[in-house]
Amino acid sequence: MLSISRAMTQLADAAPDRPAITCGDVTVTRAELETRTNRLARAYADLVGDVRGRMVTVALPNSIEFFEACTAVWKLGATPHLVSARMPPAEQSDLIALANPALVVGNAPADGRPHAPTGFTPDAALSAAQLPDVVSPSWKALCSGGSTGRPKLIVDAQPGTVDPQGPKVAGLLPELTQIVSGPLYHNSAFFWGAQGLHIGHHLVVLPRFDAEQVLATVDRHRIELAVFAPTMMRRILLLPDDLKARYDVSSLRFVVHTAAPCPDWLKQAWIDWLGPKKIWETYSGTENVAGTAIRGDEWVAHRGSVGRVKHGRVRILDADGNDVAAGEVGEIFMNSDRETYRYVGADPRERSVDGEAGWQSLGDLGRLDADGYLYVVDRRTDLILRGGANVFPAEVEGALERHPDVAEAVVVGVADDDLGQRVHAIVRVESAVTEDELRAFVATQLASYKCPSSYELVDHPLRDEAGKARRSALGAARA
Repeated sequence: MLSISRAMTQLADAAPDRPAITCGDVTVTRAELETRTNRLARAYADLVGDVRGRMVTVALPNSIEFFEACTAVWKLGATPHLVSARMPPAEQSDLIALANPALVVGNAPADGRPHAPTGFTPDAALSAAQLPDVVSPSWKALCSGGSTGRPKLIVDAQPGTVDPQGPKVAGLLPELTQIVSGPLYHNSAFFWGAQGLHIGHHLVVLPRFDAEQVLATVDRHRIELAVFAPTMMRRILLLPDDLKARYDVSSLRFVVHTAAPCPDWLKQAWIDWLGPKKIWETYSGTENVAGTAIRGDEWVAHRGSVGRVKHGRVRILDADGNDVAAGEVGEIFMNSDRETYRYVGADPRERSVDGEAGWQSLGDLGRLDADGYLYVVDRRTDLILRGGANVFPAEVEGALERHPDVAEAVVVGVADDDLGQRVHAIVRVESAVTEDELRAFVATQLASYKCPSSYELVDHPLRDEAGKARRSALGAARA
């Protein structure tokens, strides 16, 4: 294992003129990235002194500057703490208070702590020579992607080190070309992007997700690895067929989807388009206590599964902490033989099972089949209890989003005097589709008790850049 700093130096020494990061029409080579981040690290140190073991908040948009800032932070032995550059000031202040960073890069903090603004340029007189070799005790700290409660920090237990052969994760082979189209404050885009950079990937970064621009970028740069949330996959798939045909996507070797449940019909459509061996799914969570993976051809034989466990352990438990039978739905609990993270601002949801402590839940419901394949049904907190029957919002949303005029849907439970809860669908439509048309369509897709009782048609986005919807907040606003 090498420190991130030494791994980046070795890449620059081996192929100094090879592109490291491209964004728009600007590309920096490995040698340029090495010298620029050495100088930037010294500039940060001049602002705040020794930051080893501290956090540095990075509040920058998708850009070359984002990766340069993180690389400089790693070279100082600190931990990048990632927040959205578009986060409201009050929420950013709460997260900065939790992280207590030595420095904030990007948006100015309200508390007056040291700050390097967006576009910060170090003094050209600073040395660009190699820095002393140090290792951060944690290579990343992210904000919770949860939909309820106040934000928390998830601090990775992995130090700032690199295996030059790459981590044992789908698509993370050395020397690939990778498109980064998701928001970099989100774990999936950052994990694959940063890990790829450390093993020699050429990262092609989009400032924001745009479905056609993704295809154009794959064509232009001969992209081999792409990581998407299902929302992104749907937006690409629904582009007109003649438009999709303009772009050559044959270079793609790995299309990895993660971060949210993927409807079966959507995954099958991508398998039909690109071939089953190119489509991968992973399931873990930022906490990374355990994780699964499955390739498309294996998924066809275990339709709907997120795969077998690749690291850690998984059990499906009932409300009393007992294992449920194969095929039955319960809460997914995970355990690991090593520490994988720590929370700041929250405690893990943990219990002892058969006398063994450390079993943790992220709040997801699922089942294991007789062959050990995991199926994720929905989040426990999102479950709708309608007249005693369980309705899983993700299933209803998937049915609604099969309609060609539905841009996206979020389904929540709202209080009902008779049934306890009723199913309410918030739908962003792309044409003058009517509620009656949606009702008729969904009735062909789902059992009647799962069909929404009420609809709300809107014209604004329902999910953030990472494809996440805050169902609890949406439901509370409609209580």
